[in-house]
Amino acid sequence: MIAEFLLPDLGEGLPEAEIVQWHVAEGDQVTLNQTIAEVETAKAIVEIPSPYAGTVQGLHAAAGDVVAVGAPLVSFAVAGADDEPDAPAAAAEGRAVETVVEAPVEAPADDIAARATPNLVGYGAAPSSGGRPRRRARGVTATLDADAAVDTAVREAAPHDVLRTGPIDLPMERPRSTPPVRKLAKDLGVDLVLVAAAHPGEAVTRTHVEEYAARADSSLASTPTSTVPPASSPGARETRTPIRGVRKHTAAAMVRSAFTAPHATTFLTVDVTATTELLASLKHDRALDGHRIGVLAIVAKAVCLALGRTPALNARWDEAAGEIVEHHYVGLGIAAATERGLVVPVIPDADGLDLVDLADAIAELAATARAGRTSPAAMTGGTFSITNVGVFGVDAGTPILNPGEAGILAVGAVRRTPWEHHGEIALRDVLTLSLSFDHRLVDGAEAARFLTDVAGVLREPGRAMLLR
Repeated sequence: MIAEFLLPDLGEGLPEAEIVQWHVAEGDQVTLNQTIAEVETAKAIVEIPSPYAGTVQGLHAAAGDVVAVGAPLVSFAVAGADDEPDAPAAAAEGRAVETVVEAPVEAPADDIAARATPNLVGYGAAPSSGGRPRRRARGVTATLDADAAVDTAVREAAPHDVLRTGPIDLPMERPRSTPPVRKLAKDLGVDLVLVAAAHPGEAVTRTHVEEYAARADSSLASTPTSTVPPASSPGARETRTPIRGVRKHTAAAMVRSAFTAPHATTFLTVDVTATTELLASLKHDRALDGHRIGVLAIVAKAVCLALGRTPALNARWDEAAGEIVEHHYVGLGIAAATERGLVVPVIPDADGLDLVDLADAIAELAATARAGRTSPAAMTGGTFSITNVGVFGVDAGTPILNPGEAGILAVGAVRRTPWEHHGEIALRDVLTLSLSFDHRLVDGAEAARFLTDVAGVLREPGRAMLLR
């Protein structure tokens, strides 16, 4: 029978998603939970697993198309209800996906209990059979002459020792690899088909891709490369870009925040020389090898401590209920600038982490954000945010609150500045803290006390031992 898979709600009620790329084509055989597509929501790129085991009958959108939640995404040819062991999987967060075909015959209760339910936001059910994912080849193996048939773009992307003289057998089906390996290949500009040609019969691994890219770099060092034409024609007076994805979501959230919560901002410039000296000493501690502890990690720890003393900044205004909700945990958002726009992934229960764990969590979420793999779920649950504007050489600013949060702290650049120290003028490491807060929840005195507590830890890191 033919079953249509509708685009599920991928988190937080987002109404639509853009198709980034398909991992299957018409005629491909897929198994339950095999990745079939990557889509970009207003917050993140999400991999969509197949809710069926069967054959891809048709794709209802092309890469670059925006699909509404609930609209048909892909059709599958699956076995009938009488002989198909894999029932349609549920959509994101356990919600059933409707199809346009008649529902399968209800299975016995013990059979249903034995089946897991796939989660379309990152995890999937175990297939009922132990078979490996299959894909029907899109044609017979093609024989290409490397000197005549390989086009210029492929030649530029491939190492010359792989594009050898003579016939090459290139598999016409998509090479076997994992999503991280495909992402790495895309980032390095490597064609997985050519990598697979150098390792026939093997699944393409990260090592294969990295070795291939290294050979390509050395081989192409003296090879002229083509230039990418500009997005707009020569002499054009403007360029138009659709408002989509992260940019669209961020704009809507910032407008909503600016016109809902009465913002106020306060500033404090602090001598952080003791903090920078502490960080310099930690770099030489062998017990901390592999951990990158920076100023932002110290600030994050100071914020968690200060929020415990100023709970008004760790609260939210619930307009519908007419209540102020005070959180007894810290969901610490860290603003990250990416090629797709600004995202704010959250470190859950940050107040329970020590300095090393905070530093590791910040590094991990930053790397994930730069790779464009931050999930929608990773950007929920925030109670307070930090934005590090100092990495751009900025000293201060007036950051806009994330909706639902009472405060956001901007951390400026560390400057070597003439400063009063012990009654004399000396060169000291100085930075500026900028705290924006919701004036419905926080008054000026509370904001000042919070900022002073954070500054106190940066001025004298040992003071963290006194805060509770």
